[in-house]
Amino acid sequence: MEIKNFTIEDLTRLTKNGKVSVKEIAESVIKEIEKNEDTIHAFISIDKEKILKNAEELDKKEKKGKLYGVPVAIKDNMNLADTETTAGSKILKGYISPYTATAVEKIINEGALIVGKTNMDEFAMGSSTENSAFFKTRNPVNPEYVPGGSSGGSAAAVSANEAITALGSDTGGSIREPAAFCGVVGLKPTYGRVSRYGLIAFASSLDQIGPFAKNVKDAAIMLEVISGFDWHDETSVNREDIDFTSLIGEEIKGKKIGLIREVSDFQIQKEVKSSLEKTANLLQKSGAEIVDVSIPHLKYALPAYYIIAPSEASANLARFDGVRYGLFSEGKNLRETYEKTRTEGFGTEVKRRILIGTFALSAGYYDAYYLKASKVRRLIEKDFEKAFEKADVLLTPTTSKTAFKIGEITDPLEMYMNDIFTIPVSLAGLPAISIPAGKDEKGLPIGMQLIGKWFAEKELLQIAYALEKGLK
Repeated sequence: MEIKNFTIEDLTRLTKNGKVSVKEIAESVIKEIEKNEDTIHAFISIDKEKILKNAEELDKKEKKGKLYGVPVAIKDNMNLADTETTAGSKILKGYISPYTATAVEKIINEGALIVGKTNMDEFAMGSSTENSAFFKTRNPVNPEYVPGGSSGGSAAAVSANEAITALGSDTGGSIREPAAFCGVVGLKPTYGRVSRYGLIAFASSLDQIGPFAKNVKDAAIMLEVISGFDWHDETSVNREDIDFTSLIGEEIKGKKIGLIREVSDFQIQKEVKSSLEKTANLLQKSGAEIVDVSIPHLKYALPAYYIIAPSEASANLARFDGVRYGLFSEGKNLRETYEKTRTEGFGTEVKRRILIGTFALSAGYYDAYYLKASKVRRLIEKDFEKAFEKADVLLTPTTSKTAFKIGEITDPLEMYMNDIFTIPVSLAGLPAISIPAGKDEKGLPIGMQLIGKWFAEKELLQIAYALEKGLK
């Protein structure tokens, strides 16, 4: 069988009907990995023998679960018991997880076949997966280009058919941006919708686990599996509305789609701008109404984010000292041991963000930087609240331009600009989905972002599905 021709629904139906075994699926996945992985480098760790062994065990079990027999890749900042978890960093090389992250455990309980751990920007800090301590992942559409980041390995694995679906994490756009660059669907849930327990923290008030998939319905199925309250994570929300597929296929007549006025203030690649117009027209033809909305503080989102996120990273990464786990570089005393371990273990981008965050939180600067950024964050939330009084969902490009060549961007500020349309959504804790919406003149995918109201993923996915159908 050719794994690339199937979706989650297809595979679960075939396996449960006994028309195909999980071992056959595993063999097909391994075939795709052997064909592509030497070029793409989507995975940090992969064990082909273990994949086959787990497949054989699944074949012996009762054929049940929303993901029975479905090959799933996991971003390497999520713990999987008895497996190395590095978060793309030398400082965690050799760290073996003693437990499994809640989101990962949920997909295993639904019968998923774990393929491996995917490459990522170190500690999820990056927009290209060039910041991994081990190697760069390449875009399956064109290997000369980046796959986006920080979840570039997960996006590339789905795009290259090395997995049917994958888990990533999104702090400022790390699911949506690589989904756009690789031409797949990427969904960031509302903050608190999915447990963060077992996810190695970057910025705790922003991090959220979400799925990559080949289509909107597969993303909805994955979200149904991983959603829900978890007593291990006090930021997870106890809600019963975890049915995300029942409205898929329903018409969207009368739905109001908001176009953000301030988006035009930014420089956008001509093909991306054209795709935005085409997408809005398609939604209008489907019966939706296009309305004008304003997010006045949109331009302040990027600077606010790059104070808040590094500040939280500075606190979260203080635990990596070489004493309890991971890399250990012995010095003459404890201070020198810390310095040597962190100097050798952390990469350039991680060090940069730790320094920014430590400075922003330091005495005399907290009020001037972190406190002001937090106030701006609240203003952005209020902007979205007002916008949603007029619209059911908002439409923007996922990124202002398509994928860039590996090594092309060396200026950190230019790199940060890649997330200009995804970061405001993260600051507000909103759900959003990136959908493939055509290609540029180089054949590189373009992504469109739909932004939903807080905990309104069901409606968001209904509209996303209608758009996806119209774009085909």
